[in-house]
Amino acid sequence: MQRANWDDLRFVLAVAENGSVAAAARVLGVNHATVLRRIAAFEGRHGGEIFERTVRGYAVPPERMRLIEAARDVEAAVLAVDRLIEGAQAPLSGVVRITSTDTLCNTLLPRVLADISAQAVGLRLELQCSNAHLDLGRMQSDIAVRPALNLPEDLAGVCAGDLSFGIYATPEGGERWVAPARVLARSAPAEWVAEHVPASMIAGTADSFVTLREMAATGMGRTVLPDVLGRDDPRLERLDGVMPEMSVPLWVATHADLTASPRIAVVRDRLVEALAAAGL
Repeated sequence: MQRANWDDLRFVLAVAENGSVAAAARVLGVNHATVLRRIAAFEGRHGGEIFERTVRGYAVPPERMRLIEAARDVEAAVLAVDRLIEGAQAPLSGVVRITSTDTLCNTLLPRVLADISAQAVGLRLELQCSNAHLDLGRMQSDIAVRPALNLPEDLAGVCAGDLSFGIYATPEGGERWVAPARVLARSAPAEWVAEHVPASMIAGTADSFVTLREMAATGMGRTVLPDVLGRDDPRLERLDGVMPEMSVPLWVATHADLTASPRIAVVRDRLVEALAAAGL
């Protein structure tokens, strides 16, 4: 397949998977008009519309689903080649993209990356702060530093320790709660709150533990926080005995195809060493 054809096809796939031109544009990092132009180019070249335009967005009719499935296969093959090329590049030079949660991006990681940068001046380290899981298979990032019970099958990782959690509140926080929601809703702390705290006691929610800390610090209510975020905050007290001891493995992971890349391996190993020594 010619490169131009694949470039158009990935726009088709982004719209199919995200349901609208606007959402696809955000994922691809381009503007709305670019997505429309690429979709039109692909449809014009292949002599027919791919999508049904509805008031709810762009839908793929059943007879076109085989095309979308084939597009996913093409994407997987192209990205596998990209990852293998990436893995063979020269050691200790170039960009290494690291994604992690806002908790770790606001506490441990800036200091850790500063130490790595001082020892490997040929590298440029990009830190991407997101509580949503970026797709390492699509080269959105090189290394993920994330708490999770298990890793997906296509990732290779090392557990750097356990991220512990506790209940935190101000002295005047009372019995009400501020709770993790949205992208945090499937986390172990969120599941505990959903099971043990009545909805009538929830004063507010947020999709960020950093934001939950700030909400709790106003006296709005108690909340579950990673200890690395809450234990050194003078505004908050840890309420022991309210929740059983809770921790989640903290992984430093990369796509399996990139494990042999020297620069990624160096950054990964130094991240593991520093996080293991941090006392999470």
